[in-house]
Amino acid sequence: MNNHLTFETERLFVRPTNISDAEFIFELLNTPKWIRNIGDRNIRTVEDAENYIKNKMLPQLERLGFSNNTVIRKSDGIKIGTCGLYDREGLKGVDIGFAFLPEYEKLGYAFESANKLKETGITHFNISQISGITIHENKASQKLLEKLGLKFEKIINLPDDDEELLLYKFIK
Repeated sequence: MNNHLTFETERLFVRPTNISDAEFIFELLNTPKWIRNIGDRNIRTVEDAENYIKNKMLPQLERLGFSNNTVIRKSDGIKIGTCGLYDREGLKGVDIGFAFLPEYEKLGYAFESANKLKETGITHFNISQISGITIHENKASQKLLEKLGLKFEKIINLPDDDEELLLYKFIK
């Protein structure tokens, strides 16, 4: 069907999100942490999630070869989170992002998947600058960005958004 990259780590499969992930995306995007830390995407039904995947995730995947990925635990095949590289308006370089269902946080999965994507972005896609953004209150995300080798640069606002975000950067 496509030749987009699927990644494998010691404990995880990381593959491009597709329409078959709609129920999982619906669940993840409606967790309290997602809404608080990333924002409400108005995904109220599984059909909304399908449309979000079709309209927000797949176009970038087709255009650049990378986008949002679904993270699947090898041991049982459960979808546990997402991790991706994003071409985000208002940011120079590619944005790395991650989110996991609450029961799979603090187990190293976010670092494992994000580190693999960072390495692949640099080696396969020749990305020389990776950004990460987070809100002031999201200390876990800040720690993970630093563990990935990104350094705090400054406080920014994205276009059409007045929320202050912390910008982290990695430059190859």
